[in-house]
Amino acid sequence: KELKKLAREGYWAGSRSLRAQVYQQLLQQVSCRLVTPDAAVYRDVAARLFGKLSVSSHPLPDFLEACSMPTYCLSLEGVTALKKILICVGHLFPDITYSPTLPSLVALLLHYSEDEAQCFGNISRLIASNAPHASYIDQSFLAHQASCMTFGDLANKHCPAAHKLIASSSENIFEVYSEWLSWLFHDLPFTYAIRVFDVYLLEGQKVLYRIALALLKQYRLSVTSSELEGTDVKADLQAFVQNIADHVTVDKLLERAFGIRLFSRKEIWLLQMANRKALMERGITMVQSSNGSPLSCRQSFHLAVDMQSFSSSIVTAQEMRVIWSWIPERFSLFPPLLLFSTSEDGCSLQRFYTCCEGYEPTVLLLKTTEGEVCGAFLSSDWSERKKSGATSGFFGTGECFVFTVRPRTERYEWVFIKKPELAKAVPRSRQRSPSPSPSALLSSSPECPSSSSNHLTVPTPQRRGRLSPFLAIRHFLLPSKTASMFMAGSREGIIIGGGGGQALSLDANLLWGRTEHCETFDNPPLCQENFKVQLLEVWGFQ
Repeated sequence: KELKKLAREGYWAGSRSLRAQVYQQLLQQVSCRLVTPDAAVYRDVAARLFGKLSVSSHPLPDFLEACSMPTYCLSLEGVTALKKILICVGHLFPDITYSPTLPSLVALLLHYSEDEAQCFGNISRLIASNAPHASYIDQSFLAHQASCMTFGDLANKHCPAAHKLIASSSENIFEVYSEWLSWLFHDLPFTYAIRVFDVYLLEGQKVLYRIALALLKQYRLSVTSSELEGTDVKADLQAFVQNIADHVTVDKLLERAFGIRLFSRKEIWLLQMANRKALMERGITMVQSSNGSPLSCRQSFHLAVDMQSFSSSIVTAQEMRVIWSWIPERFSLFPPLLLFSTSEDGCSLQRFYTCCEGYEPTVLLLKTTEGEVCGAFLSSDWSERKKSGATSGFFGTGECFVFTVRPRTERYEWVFIKKPELAKAVPRSRQRSPSPSPSALLSSSPECPSSSSNHLTVPTPQRRGRLSPFLAIRHFLLPSKTASMFMAGSREGIIIGGGGGQALSLDANLLWGRTEHCETFDNPPLCQENFKVQLLEVWGFQ
């Protein structure tokens, strides 16, 4: 803890020799694979490879195709050493297929190494790190893409104002986020990048997410939506990061980064693995695209809501794009698929269940007779309600959220996303008490809301493999049993969000509903409190 504090405050920033000593100590403590090439191996391989030949006669490794090569003020000899190290990495780590940040990390480390052999030995330890739930360097196109998606997810949750601004100003928000690592290890000036490197060596990749999020928040403070109209947001953000010294000091930037309350390293790792799995399902492999461009594969994916072909009776294509931008990236890879509509399938709860079961996750859209539009993103299959038999309780994960579209567009997430310090991210050993049947909540008419909702508890969480692993409540010790009531269904109706009230509840005829504040999402009523449904749609993911 003391060392982290020193790194964050820049204790060794003023002394090159002190920083060099610290780096050497830290890197020697990195847990890595048993057979990891060291300085002696480098000298042997470099002598064999280069001999008296110049480095320029050797091509750079394939994994650097289309990657930039920042040199961070290195001399000509330093640039030559950088290239030699990268060529040797290519020979000794043949499994690396794509690693755009590696040149920057080597260049930074070279400034504080005795010689290139020591630098190689230390970068090898980062490459070969085997620490649980953590990695230092993405080494494949798949891993890099999953990191970009994970940053998109975190930006969506932790920088909602910036996310909303970029989504409204950019044709493809995911293309903007795919540059997040370049902001840190390409665009930031050396004096900022080396301070990022200080904390990165101590704390791993999680701090990179923090600092990139802090940059995004700072960018949001410096621009307005009118200024961004017609602007290339990706280029504008890059220029902003390059000129960051005009906006915030490095100390203030790090202070703000560590003020962002992220979930645990394990939870972020689970999200990264889930994103990886989704990419593999879409055909992305360990190697990069054939033309070397990391964006070519992603662009076609992330315009999932086709403006021309999308058709809904409730929302426009543009409104659906906004909703899709809120959805976890591993799902928003896929275009929307209409599963159920009251206009086509009738006002039948049983038909609703029949059409929606087998799909996970889903988006529920609702239009009232007053013209208000609201809905929910539901992370779990509706068939989960059957797990506890007739007295089915609440299920779902912390990725569920509710939202309004008209008259205003707003999203309300799980309360612990805004206040993660309230929940300890540790496995829960004890069982939760079962919740009462949602039928007890739905037995009263909208005019006579049930008072029993104040006393609801949470069911034993389901451990089914198909459930999203991210933000599963079994990963948290929650102080309140009423703040993780995501979704429930019975023959009497459905409930979304519980604790002190229900965010949305609908009767068995899908005709009457009620909305109120609930503890799970800390939302205001999503529309008029007692409402009549004009149209209801449920969308899945193709």
